Amino acid sequence: MERTVPRRIGDEIQLYMRTYYSLLRSSHPFDIETLEESHLAMNSSLHISANQLQPDVSAFIYAALRLPDCIKDVRRVWIGQTERSFVRAGYKNIAEWERVYAPGRRRRMQFDGNNTLVAFIASRSDIDDLIPILVAFQIEWNKFNALLQNDGIQDWLKERTDHIGQLNDDDCGHLAQTLQVNVHDLRRLEIVWQEGLIKLLLEMAHKRKDMSVGLISGSLADYRRATASWWDELCRTVEKYDIYPEDRPIYFVSSNTHSLINLLTGFAHRHEESLIRYIERSNYESLLAEYKDIRRYGHKSLENFLYYVLGRFLADDQANIDDLREVERSVGIYRVPNKHGFQIEAQIIDLGKLNPTWLDPRLNLPTIGDDLPRSDGLIINIDYPLGMAAYEILSRISERVTQLRGVYVMGKSATLNGRVGDVMIPNVVHDEHSQNTYLFDNCFSADDVKTYMTYGNTLDNQKAVTALGTFLQNQTYMSVFYREGYTDIEMEAGPYLSAIYEAFRPKRHPNDEIVNMYQVPFDIGFLHYASDTPMKHGQNLGAINLAYMGVEPTYATAVAILRRIFSQESKRLGQVVTPLAIK
Repeated sequence: MERTVPRRIGDEIQLYMRTYYSLLRSSHPFDIETLEESHLAMNSSLHISANQLQPDVSAFIYAALRLPDCIKDVRRVWIGQTERSFVRAGYKNIAEWERVYAPGRRRRMQFDGNNTLVAFIASRSDIDDLIPILVAFQIEWNKFNALLQNDGIQDWLKERTDHIGQLNDDDCGHLAQTLQVNVHDLRRLEIVWQEGLIKLLLEMAHKRKDMSVGLISGSLADYRRATASWWDELCRTVEKYDIYPEDRPIYFVSSNTHSLINLLTGFAHRHEESLIRYIERSNYESLLAEYKDIRRYGHKSLENFLYYVLGRFLADDQANIDDLREVERSVGIYRVPNKHGFQIEAQIIDLGKLNPTWLDPRLNLPTIGDDLPRSDGLIINIDYPLGMAAYEILSRISERVTQLRGVYVMGKSATLNGRVGDVMIPNVVHDEHSQNTYLFDNCFSADDVKTYMTYGNTLDNQKAVTALGTFLQNQTYMSVFYREGYTDIEMEAGPYLSAIYEAFRPKRHPNDEIVNMYQVPFDIGFLHYASDTPMKHGQNLGAINLAYMGVEPTYATAVAILRRIFSQESKRLGQVVTPLAIK
């Protein structure tokens, strides 16, 4: 195995980071324009046309989807960790501000209704994520602004403000030529903003973006206090159900808020007829055709299809969500949103209360019906933390729970040698935060996942690198790792492994070492599915929407995780001496 520690070359990324961290030390917000020069010099692989006069549509969509819609009106962004820190800074009524959301980031943000946005952060990785996104958004917005200063095009847009549906081919071609983008890129903008695109372009024409950003608090102690508060709130929430996580066997999972739940409740399968009537009523002709093909040929998973439709179904009607939550609670699944700090939702799953007859058929292990009702184990599933938030959260949990049985991480990544939708299973991770290279036994192999995939590759024995941020990468950066055989780029594995090291070793994790993790006394499992192919210019989630394409790798990895947990819990229960066994 190649054990050479990879070394980055080039200082552009580090210079960019040093610049914004030095500016954030100021008590007064700084203008984002100050960072544009160093942002351009970085040559980010997510912003490959930053230096050009023509808009980089992929970068603009990527940034816009990770910011709330009100960003159009925002002039000042404050970053902080807790409500208390904002109150100390003079924002007394922060809790009353409008809660706003970004489609592509689960980050708590609130808007004052005028021009100020506050963003709650869980670790310094949120800074490394948010700052480049704001800079990229402002750069691209102002490109559009410059191109729309012709009165003729503004009048043309005003004439079409009431337009419904897609622009016709002639109008689309004219607008694409004005904006100096190709028709395909303009259609992508239209998919994201739909009828609101014309209004958005008029707003771009009327004002340049000139945002500023400041840091309210950002000390390591503040991060730890915020995470400790998150854990205490979680424990208090589930105590009313007679659940005390610190005293129970714990299987820690980092995934999303829907995949495990769908597999465990059987809600979609039991409501198949309602879901099909929904897609018929909504005129989703392509989905209806897909359903008929699956029923006719059985070439894809019916369950995966229903889970995808269920997501749309729930998004359209809050009453449907309430019905699902009631079903979840009936089988020991409890959601714990974080109300007062950073936004990381958790789910507590009481294995002993699950209904074995409701499980996804892929979870039906031979003894599951007998084993689950006897279990006192819990799954703690948290919603994709970003970067170093993974370290902060798992560190707090491992400090407080007495029986950590496994750590299983499902996440998106970029692949340098595969395709979107492939699954990578690493057993080597180089962490850019600690500069450690971690070697470990991944409890998953390709066979655990490939069985549930009908397309795409499943690649085990891979080497992953935990990057500092999505924009904080360029072609030089990636080629250095590629030469060393690192083909899986993601953001959480390294911080998780640092926390795991501290959970079984008597000291803090080291720095700049090759770290042997083969003696960890519990399961470690990492499964990454590819959402980006950055070596192909512009191929990011701004360019490609995973949508239905992402369902299969998501559920293939989720099934593998739950099967592993059920198997481990069955072994544990078999080792427990019960009064019945003694007789």
